[in-house]
Amino acid sequence: QVQVVESGGGSVQPGGSLRLSCAASGISFSINAMGWYRQAPGKERELVAVVTTGGSTNYADSVKGRFTISRDYAKNTVSLQMNSLKPEDTAVYYCKARVEVLLRFYDYWGQGTQVTVSS
Repeated sequence: QVQVVESGGGSVQPGGSLRLSCAASGISFSINAMGWYRQAPGKERELVAVVTTGGSTNYADSVKGRFTISRDYAKNTVSLQMNSLKPEDTAVYYCKARVEVLLRFYDYWGQGTQVTVSS
């Protein structure tokens, strides 16, 4: 049974920080990549940050310099350190784990964790 579970969401004032964590379990094959997405009310889901097996990272332009993604390959966990938070960062944040088997990709999603940035 595959499980992807996020934690660490909450409410914070502008300029504050939060750290999100995600743990993947029940996946038989090695995870190719893990990443964070977010969806604000009335908006489409967007990529926030991703880290691959090679350690390369990619960030949305809106979070570069403020967010940092890190991965523990042995534990199949990924974290997102969010600094200098802005009201525009308010959204439900989702963790995704991607597995590649014979050039086919399989994505597993968590249920999401709410991040609210307001005064």
